[in-house]
Amino acid sequence: MSTANKTILLVEDNSADVLLMKHAFKLNRIENEVVVASDGAEALDYLFATGAHAGRETLALPALVLLDLNLPKVNGLEVLQRIRADSRTKLLPVVILTTSAAERDVLAGYALGVNSYLQKPVDFERFNDAMRQLGSYWLVLNVSPPPLQELG
Repeated sequence: MSTANKTILLVEDNSADVLLMKHAFKLNRIENEVVVASDGAEALDYLFATGAHAGRETLALPALVLLDLNLPKVNGLEVLQRIRADSRTKLLPVVILTTSAAERDVLAGYALGVNSYLQKPVDFERFNDAMRQLGSYWLVLNVSPPPLQELG
């Protein structure tokens, strides 16, 4: 099954982590377009076609949002809250991908409706394996909901 037309929105402020993820995707033949937002405000602008992304087709949502928690401007939990509060994005698959294993962060993420919470492995081999599994599940096996305008 081809997944190349499924965009991934990667919300990550650490450029080294962005490069690491892109490298892991390449090694695992995850060829999806990756749109990078370096802070929470940019992620919201992309999703809702505002600011620098004004005019972007809002019906063309990413297949998956990979969301860090510790972000400048708007933190990851606030981004998740805004995603879940809007009818256009409330069903969008969101995976928190962060270094935090704090129970309060895990609970807050699930309370706000995150689909999955992954702690970033420090070891590259484990990180690479996690990205392979993430891509396989969310981009191949998972059946995403149709865009809301198609429901009825």
